Amino acid sequence: MDRNERLAVRRRALGFLAVESVAGLVSLGLFVVGIVIASLLILIVGWLAVPVYVRVLRWWAGQARARAGRFTGTPIVGRYPPIPQRPGLDDLLRLLTAPTTRRDFAWLAIHAIAAPTAGLFLVALPVGALNSLAIPFYWWMLPADEPVSSIYPVTSWWGAAPMPLVAIGYVVLGWWSIPLIARGVAALATRLLAPRREVELSERVSALTASRAAALDAHAAELRRIERDLHDGAQNRLVAVVMMLGLAERSLRVAPEQALPQLLRAQDAASDALSELRTLVHDIYPPVLDELGLGGAVSALAGRSPVPCVLDVERLRRAPAAVEAAAYFVVAEALTNVAKHSGAKHVRVTIATRDDDTIATRDGDQAAWLVIDVLDDGIGGAVETAGSGLAGIRRRVSAFEGSLTVDSPVDGPTRLEVELPCGF
Repeated sequence: MDRNERLAVRRRALGFLAVESVAGLVSLGLFVVGIVIASLLILIVGWLAVPVYVRVLRWWAGQARARAGRFTGTPIVGRYPPIPQRPGLDDLLRLLTAPTTRRDFAWLAIHAIAAPTAGLFLVALPVGALNSLAIPFYWWMLPADEPVSSIYPVTSWWGAAPMPLVAIGYVVLGWWSIPLIARGVAALATRLLAPRREVELSERVSALTASRAAALDAHAAELRRIERDLHDGAQNRLVAVVMMLGLAERSLRVAPEQALPQLLRAQDAASDALSELRTLVHDIYPPVLDELGLGGAVSALAGRSPVPCVLDVERLRRAPAAVEAAAYFVVAEALTNVAKHSGAKHVRVTIATRDDDTIATRDGDQAAWLVIDVLDDGIGGAVETAGSGLAGIRRRVSAFEGSLTVDSPVDGPTRLEVELPCGF
């Protein structure tokens, strides 16, 4: 490593420590706020503040990961369980005691002390060097009973003479130690904020358990819907067809001239039953997905939407069939909700494939996410309740370990964002 490279390394270390020393003061403030919220947990206001504080804590820990990753050149991945939209007391308790929350708060406490201390050390070294250089020029002006205090009291010219060497010692100490201190502060974030293997496995098991339960619920709900549609639609029409054919058979024996109209009615009823069966099959898996892909299938949905719809699928790539089917039904349900409840005049649907740089295979393949964004200019105030369209979307998305975010303030606009994993 040549001289310019060594200088560049130390400049980066100085800049990193300067930023971290200021960030440590922010961590100290967040740590104090956390202690205050913990003391208020005996009141309702304390529990209401937990989701907000955890979101801020996660964001701040993410900023620390990003800074440490840029300094070391190695990205630090952060994974968190989702925060429920309307958490109950059990959800808040799980959120407060989650391993990720405890980990982030432990880092916050250590960072609040270590980073400002490193910043003080960063300031103390050059100040000590300058002071040591200046001591030979002013030590004799101080009273004999209050000598200059450096690494030792200076009370004579013989004591002041080595001070330039002490200043050089400060410079050498800073030149050698500042990169080490910077790496230590970065290692603090790497060590404490990177997800541990056992925590990852535990969270993965929990996520798989939840997604399995959601998949079973979604499957059971789909079976109930199919049974209901068959019973109320095609089955009734087929029963009517059988009855009409029976009447036509009797008419052929008694009054043949009346048989033809009855056969025609039976044919119409059979055609209606066949149409309903085709619709039912389409609702299970739309054939248009195989023919046109998700972009073409959603284009058909946008064209049939009662609310004028703008569709953007320019950054969309093909995904597994099950994921595309789930995305299709998510968009269909979202557009139905917009038409029924929002009072919107326009709606925009954006579907894109987003690569995940934090997850990759040994061959270099990156994981990808299918991101669906539905934005309308309606009245807002959408609330997810049991049996609602939003609950159905969440159940379908959870079966794939995806996420659903709904932002719907009163007076609008309403934004629905869904992320579905596409694999590698």
